[in-house]
Amino acid sequence: MKNLIRSTLAATLVAALALPAFADARTEAYVQKNASEALSTLNNPKLTAAERTATFNAYMDKFTDIDAVSNFVIGKYARRFTQDELTRYRKAFRNYALAVYEAQLDAYRGEAVVVKSSVDRSPTDSIVNTVIKRKDGKEMDVRWRVQGKEGSYQVVDVALNSDGNLIWLGIEQRAQFIALLDDNNGSADKLIAKIDSMTKKLKQTPRG
Repeated sequence: MKNLIRSTLAATLVAALALPAFADARTEAYVQKNASEALSTLNNPKLTAAERTATFNAYMDKFTDIDAVSNFVIGKYARRFTQDELTRYRKAFRNYALAVYEAQLDAYRGEAVVVKSSVDRSPTDSIVNTVIKRKDGKEMDVRWRVQGKEGSYQVVDVALNSDGNLIWLGIEQRAQFIALLDDNNGSADKLIAKIDSMTKKLKQTPRG
């Protein structure tokens, strides 16, 4: 009986260790391909600033689930907004999110995206750890949270290095946006105005 129990436990452990590896390989390949393509637009000297932004945004629209992120960052208010408010908010958030991704990743211009490891939170939720190797020799850590199944993967958050700390953009935005909504009786108009203001500021900031 003891031998049977040990054999069963060993088989279970092997299965548990084997299953995530397959999922990891797929999500890692997804991030490797798409992150490299998105970042390559920021390194393309043949593109004008407007062309670069348009191309980058097209990649990020496919690479990230912006609607899911937009719902996450306003928490309970996603159910409280009217349909009109939600539509206007999502439009404003999309413009802001794409501007944030471009501004943040533009500072990480590099030669290559290298996948270092990944962790499965569930069969449909993984975190892929990468580094961007820059021309100055530095390696910048970037983590990508990927949800979905093979063929329908999308990134739902990105963690970037800020003063030595990895900050998840979606979580950081959620804290800011919910605080603003709490302070303004859940006003969608107040939030949209704030988001538009932040987007304008980002787009006016000079970049390389």
